[in-house]
Amino acid sequence: MAAGFAITSEGGQYYNGKMTVFVVLSCIVAATGGLIFGYDIGISGGVTSMEPFLKKFFPEVYRKMKEDTNISNYCKFDSQLLTTFTSSLYIAGLIASLFASSVTRAFGRKASILSVPLYLSEMAPPKNRGAFNIGFQVCVAIGVLSANLLNYGTQKIKGGWGWRISLAMAAAPASILTIGALFLPETPNSVIQRSNDHQKAERTLQRVRGTADVQAELDDLIRAGSISKTINHPFKKIIERKYRSQLVMAILIPFFQQVTGINVISFYAPVLFRTIKLSESTSLLMSAIVTGGVGTISTILSMILADRLGRKVLFLVGGIQMLVSQVMIGSIMAAQLGDHGGFSTGYAYLILVLVCVYTTGFAYSWGPLGWLVPSEIFPLEIRSAGQSITVAVGLLFTFLVAQTFLAMLCHFKAGIFFFFGGWVAFMTTFVHFFLPETKNLPIEQMDKLWAEHWFWRRIVGEGVEDSKIQEAL
Repeated sequence: MAAGFAITSEGGQYYNGKMTVFVVLSCIVAATGGLIFGYDIGISGGVTSMEPFLKKFFPEVYRKMKEDTNISNYCKFDSQLLTTFTSSLYIAGLIASLFASSVTRAFGRKASILSVPLYLSEMAPPKNRGAFNIGFQVCVAIGVLSANLLNYGTQKIKGGWGWRISLAMAAAPASILTIGALFLPETPNSVIQRSNDHQKAERTLQRVRGTADVQAELDDLIRAGSISKTINHPFKKIIERKYRSQLVMAILIPFFQQVTGINVISFYAPVLFRTIKLSESTSLLMSAIVTGGVGTISTILSMILADRLGRKVLFLVGGIQMLVSQVMIGSIMAAQLGDHGGFSTGYAYLILVLVCVYTTGFAYSWGPLGWLVPSEIFPLEIRSAGQSITVAVGLLFTFLVAQTFLAMLCHFKAGIFFFFGGWVAFMTTFVHFFLPETKNLPIEQMDKLWAEHWFWRRIVGEGVEDSKIQEAL
């Protein structure tokens, strides 16, 4: 295995350890949770563009698409029932996420695999935390790719029943995660938080880090665990002023991730390609290549760069890349498509190239980092609550964007790309000024980032003083 490492921050403690087979296999199994998430995203968008599926369940949409020549290109798929079908699974996930904090706090990270990024951040060595955590997003991209390729294949089945196979195959990634979770170890952080068995925590940490010398990290975990045990209501605790910076990030980062416009591509890429006059078969194939293949390769790139260049560099470069491509796509569609016309072949493929550029930018920045950064910024006493908020906000806005996208496409037309582009410009500016760099810093020492940040230090400092006064009283 790789040589040992020692991670420190200014004024911090050295953590010893090396990359171990144990932690690699554990993180690989946990990251497969992304397969389910990605498969569900990819399969729903593909199935809802299949003519047999539309004819059976959404005949009005099918009629508008095939027969009604008076309806705008942008409005052919506008159906509240169709969007409800696509986005309903995220409401179920939202409800489940609200209970995740209590489950992870009481029974450990393993019991609620919905907190996969949290599990990965706690298990991974600080030096490689970004790469391990982004493995979750790689699995999401693989799930999207698998779903789109499967949709492309099942669409060709004679008799029009291929969509049934696409939906049924969601059981495959779910089975992989369920079986794999039975063998996952608990994180050392969770052992400390749930019990006073420091010896067990030390043995777990030694096994995870591959060295007997884990005292510095163990001391930090014990100290954080002691604070955590004094907190009976983490959701009340997290709204205190000294945690204001982390709470803001837990809400805004998943919100920003959903208003990048990625759902225009991920959920409805086949629909979008049908809108620009590509055939059903070509739309599914292009969707598989663009949202699956390109996304997977770019997310792997993020695994390599996140711990080297840092989170902020990828956020900023990816944001600029997405903004430029969105403005260009919107401009071309506004100038060339119209309500009842069509694209020339050249413009259609130019749109495909720009969608690839956009997807690449998202896949190495806001896609993986939108999960990574919130999972690594919280102190132990509010970590499970913070991660639950992050997941809940992400699922809520995933649902809202999915539920409103087709109506927005109908009313905004090509302007929808400028709408999401405006959000990308805002969030890129926000990250530049308000998000500190988190690479390589142990998660138990993250509070130093906010205490030293030019904006957050005043809020965090006053919050700490308020807490000391309350404790004294």
